[in-house]
Amino acid sequence: MSVLSDFWERYLVRFWSPLPALVALGVASAYYFAITGTFWAVTGEFTRWGGHVISWFGYAPEEWSYFKLIGLAGTPLDRIDGVMIIGMLLGALCAALWANNVSLRWPTSKRRLLQGLIGGVIAGFGARLAMGCNLAAFFTGIPMFSLHAWAFMLATVGGAWIGVKICLLPWLRTPLKVGSQASSLFGDAEGTRRRATVQARIGTAVAVLAVAFAAWRFDASLVLGMAVLFGLLFGGLIERAQICFTSAARDLWTTGRTRVAYGILLGMAVACVGTFGAIGLGASPKIFWMGPNAIIGGVLFGIGIVVAGGCETGWMYRAMEGQVHFWVVGVGNVIGGTLVAVYWDELGTSLALPYPKINLLESFGPASGLLLTFAGLAVAMLLVHLNARRFQSKRSPAREPGQTESLA
Repeated sequence: MSVLSDFWERYLVRFWSPLPALVALGVASAYYFAITGTFWAVTGEFTRWGGHVISWFGYAPEEWSYFKLIGLAGTPLDRIDGVMIIGMLLGALCAALWANNVSLRWPTSKRRLLQGLIGGVIAGFGARLAMGCNLAAFFTGIPMFSLHAWAFMLATVGGAWIGVKICLLPWLRTPLKVGSQASSLFGDAEGTRRRATVQARIGTAVAVLAVAFAAWRFDASLVLGMAVLFGLLFGGLIERAQICFTSAARDLWTTGRTRVAYGILLGMAVACVGTFGAIGLGASPKIFWMGPNAIIGGVLFGIGIVVAGGCETGWMYRAMEGQVHFWVVGVGNVIGGTLVAVYWDELGTSLALPYPKINLLESFGPASGLLLTFAGLAVAMLLVHLNARRFQSKRSPAREPGQTESLA
């Protein structure tokens, strides 16, 4: 029994290190592409959800240009992205319940709800303008060897800097309050134990439901069933390791911390190998326009995720943990993505469609394209390291003349 308790405490209660989790996500995303034929992505499906809502009011969004590009047929239960996202939410919920980490939590200031909504709308708009988010136009976009993903990544980092400056404005600063939320999470020992037991049982019930859902989708098709299983894996990993790309982008400009950024870059490097192999076996990569839409969308996305306080992966697992603020961010993402669909005829014809789709493997050859991508990731890792050194030098006090460094 003690062995089981130790296992539960070590792997299901304690948070995991983000670096190995991100590498595992890179491996899983490559397999996901090889098996399903598409990449790990979420905002396209969120935009389809917005399209379904619009159809309830008598409109025909399936006739709109944007939905002709990304598709709107069927329901979320019939689409690969749809069942994968349901799997992600269930996986994150299971992981949070098993860790006794689910609690209804309101932000310390109601103003944060409005900030989350506005930031979510901006991030969703930017993501869909660039045809991706921190996943499809970044973490899984670069391993697709699409040049637009590099433009989006750099623009997102720049947008995050703007977002940090915005959030430092006096009227957006929210004082930290420790009170009822903390007591609800960390009450007396006996109450915490009972709560953990209840949440563990609910988590197991959710896991059984998730397996049943996967089996039901397997009856429809092998690909849909596998998409559910991958979604469970993605959701569990991001919750246990608390993976949020916002923290990586924000830390570059605030603290210089590198662990998440290194993990993201290593995860993409691993994904490149698997994706390259899948492409060599006949899978078709997802390549999008290298136009102003990628840059503008990246800047907006970077601003939005910092203002909102979370990216797509971040808000999904936090919403499953009961954080109301991130429910609002998710709604904002759906609204922002849907707005791009509404105005795509004006936006796409000037910012995206006239520009080429540049596949690095085709432009430079398979081997050179792969090496070029690895070189780009290595340069990015070097820049992250140099940025961290810059913060370390700022924190190091200046030595007095003649002062020697202690060896103790």
